[in-house]
Amino acid sequence: MALPVLKLGTLALKTLSKPIASRLKQQAGLHPKFRNFIVSIAQANHRVTTTMQRRIYGHATNVEIRPLDEEKAVQAAVDLLGEVFVFSVAVAALYFEVQRSSRSEAKKEEVRRQEMEQMRERDEALAREMESLKSKIQELEQLARGRGLAGVFNLRPSHVEESKSPTPA
Repeated sequence: MALPVLKLGTLALKTLSKPIASRLKQQAGLHPKFRNFIVSIAQANHRVTTTMQRRIYGHATNVEIRPLDEEKAVQAAVDLLGEVFVFSVAVAALYFEVQRSSRSEAKKEEVRRQEMEQMRERDEALAREMESLKSKIQELEQLARGRGLAGVFNLRPSHVEESKSPTPA
């Protein structure tokens, strides 16, 4: 039950983050200082990706890489920014889910630990009671050996004469 709800929640969160990312992309290109910053990031990203592609395909990597024109750089940077935003929202959702799951497991483990402690205490109490009963049984056995069975239960006949013997009938 929790897994489908979790997937649905994650999907809803990602879906809601896309319009926010688009708005962020739209506003990012308008602010002049931020625009310069993202253009420099886009140019650096372009150089790194072009160099990696050239290495993958076995081309020379010591050639000069032409920079992107400013509009392409802004578009590439805001696309990257939007994707980073959506990715960071997904990572944050995953992080919070892991934390929630971890707390839930910790609570379950604590309940299990308390149950085990209660069982151990109950076992110890039963063991003490059993030892007490064993000692009482030993005392009774010693009394029984010393007095005989009739002495343990106080069953001595008080008014039977020892001199009379029973007559056969």
